[in-house]
Amino acid sequence: MGSWFLSTDIESPTKALTVTQLTAKLKGVMENTFRFVWVSGEISNCKQASSGHVYFTLKDEGAQIAAILWRSAAQRLRFQLKDGLKVLAAGPIQLYETRGQYQLIAEQLEPQGIGALELAFRQLHRKLDSEGLFDLDHKRPLPLFPRRIALITSPSSAAVRDMLQVITRRWPRANIVIVPVPVQGADAAPQIAKALGQVHQIPHVEVVICGRGGGSLEDLWAFNEEVVARAIYQCAVPVISAVGHEIDLTIADLVADRRALTPSEAAELVVPLESDVRALLEQSRHRLTSALQYQAQRARFQIERIQQRPALSRPLDRIHQLQSEVDDLEERMRVAVTRRLESRRQQIGTITASLNALSPLAVLERGYSLTKRLVDETLIRDLHDIKIGDRISTLVSRGSLISEVIQIDVDDDAD
Repeated sequence: MGSWFLSTDIESPTKALTVTQLTAKLKGVMENTFRFVWVSGEISNCKQASSGHVYFTLKDEGAQIAAILWRSAAQRLRFQLKDGLKVLAAGPIQLYETRGQYQLIAEQLEPQGIGALELAFRQLHRKLDSEGLFDLDHKRPLPLFPRRIALITSPSSAAVRDMLQVITRRWPRANIVIVPVPVQGADAAPQIAKALGQVHQIPHVEVVICGRGGGSLEDLWAFNEEVVARAIYQCAVPVISAVGHEIDLTIADLVADRRALTPSEAAELVVPLESDVRALLEQSRHRLTSALQYQAQRARFQIERIQQRPALSRPLDRIHQLQSEVDDLEERMRVAVTRRLESRRQQIGTITASLNALSPLAVLERGYSLTKRLVDETLIRDLHDIKIGDRISTLVSRGSLISEVIQIDVDDDAD
């Protein structure tokens, strides 16, 4: 490994190496010896440069080593690097000659104790859950009778054939459009997200099934990508996820408005069974008919009750009865009016007699008279009210007379 280290020439002061020469020799030995090595440690000082490269330190209780993850490798990484994460890193050891510092070029990274995909799933799950993408309040109901169904999946897969078969069997009049996308590989996630973002532009699409058949975790990984999750959340129409089998759970399943365990189950969820709908319509028709018959029977019963009333069964009898009541009321009114008039007549007679008794005319009939001065109609009450020559008017019973005073006799005893 290092026979040159034991060389007497090198040990001689006259054969001393420059720093550059020594570093170059160390670089050659180190890089030839550690062309690919696995190193376990804890990440610290993790930073991503604007270039996309990631720089970090791997450390344990006794030592540490600088490490670099080039941009191309960082883009392939499924999970996020962060301080405190324990990982297994693999790659060559390189010596940075300018600083005399050796470093690990991490070409592969795996989390310790858990797979990289599992860690990536957990990290994305925590992130999206904290943002509310899994909230039940955001889940939209599926339309009962969708005008058009969009299938975002691989057009050549067994899954799409199963969905078409189940949908058309359950609801033959279903209108289906297939939006072809790759469902695995590097291009799958962006293509699926793009389709979800544009599917509402297809006329009359009211629901989407997005998914694929079973496969490995790596095969299904496109449905665990953040870009797909956000596209499902932002999709303008309800989305049913149908990824893999019952045991497979993806981020897409958690974000979707409805999760189906398989593509076939998604097909069952998206449309009703025609026979069930027909049975439901028949039940509704029967209930409606029964309700109408009941209402008609009630109406007939009410009409019969009305027809049995005397006013309708013998209308002339009712008229005669009312006429008799009118005649009776007329007679009673005539008698009451007559009695009232007689009572008023008697009252008037009594009042008239009282007035007559108090009337001055009655006094005149008994021989008395009233005398006034003719000139001013002043009532003469005393001899002092007149003088000889005055003309006077005397009111007697049944008329009056006019005379002139020619003599006044004073009654001396009157005083």
